[in-house]
Amino acid sequence: MKRRDGEDLFISTARHDRQREETADIAARMVAALLASDEGTRAVLHALPTVFPWVRHLSLDEKREFVQGLVDATRDAVELDVHATLHRLIVEWRATARVLADPSLTAQLTRALPDDDHGEVIAP
Repeated sequence: MKRRDGEDLFISTARHDRQREETADIAARMVAALLASDEGTRAVLHALPTVFPWVRHLSLDEKREFVQGLVDATRDAVELDVHATLHRLIVEWRATARVLADPSLTAQLTRALPDDDHGEVIAP
């Protein structure tokens, strides 16, 4: 339903919502189970660029951190009905990859700060 004064609404059955939650839960548990073994971790990391092409700009440790975050955020979506965490995680990691993909931006954001003394910092 289109609304002039807010976000559009849609009607869904409770059964459909339960099925969607079950699908997300199964996906999260499947990835978590894969991450329990070295072979499964390699498979998840190998598949990651197919789903998120921008991960190629992340280091291996960053990719592992991203995958663990995906599992945790998906579980939050299922168990707590909190979906914003998953969205925020993807947006933040994509932004990190965007910075890492641009060498001049990376250099600019990772350069050492000047050691200038700006005087005493007074707390408000």
